[in-house]
Amino acid sequence: MDVLYEDERIIVVDKPHFLATMPRGMWYRETALIRLRERLGEPDITPAHRLDRMTAGVLVFVRDPACRGAYQMLFQNKQATKVYECLASCAPIRRPRFGTITQAEPPRPFPLLRRSHITKERGTLAAFEEPGAVNAETLIERGELILTSAGGRWREAPEGGPCLENPPICRYTLHPRTGKTHQLRVHMNSLGLPIVGDDFYPRIQTRLYDDFSQPLQLVARVLRFTDPVTGKRQEFVSRIPLIS
Repeated sequence: MDVLYEDERIIVVDKPHFLATMPRGMWYRETALIRLRERLGEPDITPAHRLDRMTAGVLVFVRDPACRGAYQMLFQNKQATKVYECLASCAPIRRPRFGTITQAEPPRPFPLLRRSHITKERGTLAAFEEPGAVNAETLIERGELILTSAGGRWREAPEGGPCLENPPICRYTLHPRTGKTHQLRVHMNSLGLPIVGDDFYPRIQTRLYDDFSQPLQLVARVLRFTDPVTGKRQEFVSRIPLIS
């Protein structure tokens, strides 16, 4: 777990896939929080926000208890800008059952704004969309083609486009405007574009707890915010690759 930045108030790390942010259920020692506390010998370190266990990327921790509230409110009040990247199918967009799709630059299909009502019930693994007031918004951009080789590893598409024997996969850039649980995964799946490696959407797949063979191809790539203590504009970029 690489440290991207640190000062006397915060530590910014590049969280890998399969590492939970903080203890929950069977995951205690193998979490970003406990690893960081033990490595630095600082028991007061606290996360300013969270990433799913399956999602990699930029994650901020607060080391000064006096500043904890200021940084946590930064995320609770949606004052931080987050940019994610993922790999998903290049298939045509499917009309979702609930919510709306708006083309940001018509007549181009992308970028598009996906809006819906997402519910995550306590005790259930997956979130779902249903009728109701919009509580989740994501701007989705489609990028370049990526291909899978026969060995299951990723490589960039050659000039001239994809080979017919390889399923076309694209790189997408996701700009969440809200922060509902599993929002990006739910929104991509609702368009018929489930993220590569997602074992919850479109259906829950059972894995052994120590099976790390198929990481979710979703990375919290960029995080920007104005530091609530110093007023300095900060930007952090994950170095974790999507193609592995």
